[in-house]
Amino acid sequence: MKPFTYERARTPAEAAALVANRPGAKFLAGGTNLLDLMKLEIETPSHLVDVQDLGLDRIRPTPDGGLRIGALVSNTALASDERIRRDYSVITRATVAGASGQLRNKASTAGNLLQRTRCPYFYDTHQACNKRTPGAGCAAIGGYSRQLGVIGVSKACIATFPGDMPVALRVLDAKVETVMPDGRTRAIPIGEFHRLWGDTPHRETVLRTGELITAVRLPRPLGGRHYYQKVRDRASYAFALVSVAAVIQPDGTGRVAFGGVAPRPWRVEEADALLPQGAAAVTKRAFRGATPTHDNAFKLALATRTLASIISRSQKGAP
Repeated sequence: MKPFTYERARTPAEAAALVANRPGAKFLAGGTNLLDLMKLEIETPSHLVDVQDLGLDRIRPTPDGGLRIGALVSNTALASDERIRRDYSVITRATVAGASGQLRNKASTAGNLLQRTRCPYFYDTHQACNKRTPGAGCAAIGGYSRQLGVIGVSKACIATFPGDMPVALRVLDAKVETVMPDGRTRAIPIGEFHRLWGDTPHRETVLRTGELITAVRLPRPLGGRHYYQKVRDRASYAFALVSVAAVIQPDGTGRVAFGGVAPRPWRVEEADALLPQGAAAVTKRAFRGATPTHDNAFKLALATRTLASIISRSQKGAP
């Protein structure tokens, strides 16, 4: 690990300004992703600004009947919150499907959104990777790509977003609240938060330099039955080959988002309207324009079958 300096911020705006005004600085929260990458010298920040003492670890109701989840609420606290379990159980189901209990105890809500989108070639510093070194090329393209993306990818990168909880946030249409270095705030729709690759896969979100996530805001409860089904190579501590988050109403209508297939949680709103017609109709629309490789073309059929399983359970009234 390369040397770095460290300080604790006192307010969200101060933290944002400290990072914005110091080249090479990064925020430090739970550190479950950042510190691992620092040990491998894939991430090499010169300065860390600790944001763990900013009071961003609470879940509070909003005036419109939703919830505001502080950026530093741990994954464990989020998944176990009574209001989340009752009204937004897709979040609980998705969150407990991720990582391990030890990591969930430390990982934060904002950190889950900001974890690096990565693949085995990203971790191997002897391989070309446009995410590590822009313009270096992508060893995954033409390499082993079973785990990688089938849609929303580009000629520069085919890595997939690895998170679970953000897929649930996408199906709920959450918003990401932030503060700028000058103290201004904004709310970013979750569907616009993660970027598609294009020619700049090293730029993973729409956050600006120094912009700090302060909370995730949930709309009022949607009702219906909530599902999150994750298909992976191991029963735990593994990224999704395909995951599906769904909220399905008693009349068969609802919403669907997919994980493990794209650079960001993947949802196509036009496909939601096709839920009453069955899983195949939904995935045909959701994955229109997909560009799978020989290794991962199976993901398209797997997504259809996973969604079909959820629809079948909902029709039977099963949780």
